Amino acid sequence: MAAPPVRRTVESWLAVAGMVVSTVFLGGFAVVMNRVDEAQFLATLYPELRAVGIDLPRAEAYQAAATLGAWFGFTLVTVLLLGAIGLYVAGRRPARRATGWWFAAAGLVCLVGSQLVLYPVAFLFFCGAGLFALRAVPDRLPEHGSKR
Repeated sequence: MAAPPVRRTVESWLAVAGMVVSTVFLGGFAVVMNRVDEAQFLATLYPELRAVGIDLPRAEAYQAAATLGAWFGFTLVTVLLLGAIGLYVAGRRPARRATGWWFAAAGLVCLVGSQLVLYPVAFLFFCGAGLFALRAVPDRLPEHGSKR
C-alpha cells in the first residue's frame, strides 16, 4: 500500500513570498538607481539619504548608490534563480529533505547580498528550509524489488 502523496505547500508559499518581497525591495532599488542620472539623484535621493543618516560626500554618493543598485540587481537574480530551482525540486521530489538546501542558499544570498538589510525576507527562506528539514514524511514502500 502506497503512502499518501507528500505536499510541500507551506514551504513553497514561504519561498514564493520571499521571492516576491525580494523582487519588490532589491529590484525596486536596482530599477530606481538604473533609471536616475546623477543630477536627479543629487536633487531628489541624496537629501533623503542624508535625512535617514547616510552621510556620504556629495561627490561619491551617486557612484556608491549606483554600485549598490547593481549589487542588489545581481543579488536579486541569484535569489530568484535559487528559489526557482528550489520550487522545481520541491514539486518534483517533495519527499526529499535535501530540497531545503536550495531555500537555505536563497536565504543566505538574500541576507548577505542585501548586506543584512533584508533579514526578515531571508527569514522566510530559512523557515521554508527548516520546514523541509523538520516535517516528517511518511515512509514509502518501494514499488519494485525488496519490501524492506
